[in-house]
Amino acid sequence: MTVHTGLAYAQHGVFDLGDGHKLTVPRIWDIVGQHGQKVWICGSMNASFHKPISGFILPDPWSTGVRPYPEGTFESFFNFVRANVHEHTRSEMTVSKADQMRFLAFMTTHGMSPETVAVIIKQLLEERGGAHRWKRAAILDRLQWDVFSWYWRRHQPTFSTFFLNSTAHFQHMYWRNMDPSIFSAKPSDSGQDEYSKAILFGYQQMDAIVGKCLSLIDTDTIVVLATALSQQPCLKYEETGGKVFYRPEQPPDLFRFSGISSSPEFAPVMSEQFRLYFPSEAAAREAQEKLLQLRWEDRPVMLARAQAREVFAGCAVFERVPLDAMVCNGEGVTRKFYELFYNCSLVKSGMHHPDGILWVSTPDRTYQVEENKVSLRAIAPTLLALLGYPTPDFMEVPALATLDLSVESAAGGAIH
Repeated sequence: MTVHTGLAYAQHGVFDLGDGHKLTVPRIWDIVGQHGQKVWICGSMNASFHKPISGFILPDPWSTGVRPYPEGTFESFFNFVRANVHEHTRSEMTVSKADQMRFLAFMTTHGMSPETVAVIIKQLLEERGGAHRWKRAAILDRLQWDVFSWYWRRHQPTFSTFFLNSTAHFQHMYWRNMDPSIFSAKPSDSGQDEYSKAILFGYQQMDAIVGKCLSLIDTDTIVVLATALSQQPCLKYEETGGKVFYRPEQPPDLFRFSGISSSPEFAPVMSEQFRLYFPSEAAAREAQEKLLQLRWEDRPVMLARAQAREVFAGCAVFERVPLDAMVCNGEGVTRKFYELFYNCSLVKSGMHHPDGILWVSTPDRTYQVEENKVSLRAIAPTLLALLGYPTPDFMEVPALATLDLSVESAAGGAIH
């Protein structure tokens, strides 16, 4: 949110994934659109936009309040990727054959490369041996890049974004395997040889995409790599064997057991989190209350936070639960924990770190280094300055003074 708007968290107030649409402040691409230029926003998290806008918007897979734009353009791709991302913790995917065929039809007409096809075939063959399923995240990256580059070549947007999350996922899940020495709870021997290089694999795959990006552009295009965050070892849960998380086995079953009277719309987010949408604010408040009443022994089972007609919730248990554990609802009725939830079989070992990387390649290819940390709030005004546009009043941090903002071709070129 800060990169896209130039606002600090204290100003934009968006904390949860999927809440980006609640902020009405213009993003960088809205401002570019106001100058009559075309944009192509591909996968950026918590993105939103103001209509009318010239160009294309493909939201991130966790988006709940923003749909692909123009309507009917990306639905088959968006729905397929979203289903795979939301349910990656289940052994069986819930994507229908019809949705799979629609996705395949879209990809074959929107840039799927022979290289990607070869990688998919290799992946499926490797999975037959019972391993390497985790690599699917990198294949989704490849597919998204194929789509991005197909649209970029044909429409030559003035401003575009391309966002990936696979290596962050690998860092969350496999830091323990990469460096067991710093963790009290050691990884099991099963799969250690495979998982120890998962993070390196992620970086190698993303590095290849950076190479494709540099090969794609022309001499007038400015390339910006911004990670915003990075990661570090997650050692907060080592006393309980590392952080594990649980998701509802059958969401409607959990809601009925909780005593929720209405049937909410269920939208998974990351890890244990999900959103519920209700017809009224009263129904949302009731659901929050009912979920918070669930107990395992004397401990709350759920986190729940109601806002207007929706509830942001998730299982609040992050340790290994005994097989005979029971959950009690507000009426005193009990059920087995594992009838209501399933273990996602992932132990978190990486978590976010506030420092990240910012790298800008301008057409003149001059070399300079910013010695001090760069505020995330400086990125949006810097990108607008590179495009030759004035900074709006709500962006209070100035553009980077050490970056040459007098690029001759910037105002008529593109930022990628």
